[in-house]
Amino acid sequence: MGNTRVLCVATVEERVPKFLRGTGSGWITAQYAMLPRSSPSRIPRESRRGHLKGRTQEIQRLIGRSLRQAVDLTAIGERTILIDCDVIEADGGTRTAAVNGGFVALYSALKKLKLAESSVVSMIAAVSLGLIKGKVHLDLDYTEDFAADADINVVMDEKGGIVEIQGTAEEAPFSEEQLGAVIKSARRGIRKIIKAQKKALKIE
Repeated sequence: MGNTRVLCVATVEERVPKFLRGTGSGWITAQYAMLPRSSPSRIPRESRRGHLKGRTQEIQRLIGRSLRQAVDLTAIGERTILIDCDVIEADGGTRTAAVNGGFVALYSALKKLKLAESSVVSMIAAVSLGLIKGKVHLDLDYTEDFAADADINVVMDEKGGIVEIQGTAEEAPFSEEQLGAVIKSARRGIRKIIKAQKKALKIE
């Protein structure tokens, strides 16, 4: 997405977490990392620190929650699909790019299992937005994100239903009307992203 590049890979494991054993339900989870030189200044590997930063944990949970909305977990059986999202180059919107690429990887894995048609409930996509001097900007790059008065991430399904909204006012509160404009812009952008996902997956 622009100059942001995230490598997304799906791994299928024939097991589920303890809390799902014997339920007949599967699970989808995600891991996210920014590679050391994905940004202008080197980012230390979190594995060397021995723990994940709060931001990383939050993003992993966002990706997992979003992708679970795309699938009927009972239709995939008692197996786990792990989505690894590694940021190769960061220029804003890495979490939303991870959701978008993560869905393509997830669908590809389900297709290989011959479960895509029976288990996928809806396409899922995400986009970053911001308010800069009161105006909505779609798919922020780093410089726009840095200048934004509000930073908002939106995840939607193919029908335009809202899966998740993350929004923070950086300088001053934003209005309900501005939030409405953000959602409208997000819906337009997500339609384009889903079209690109379908093209990548060769879905008619």
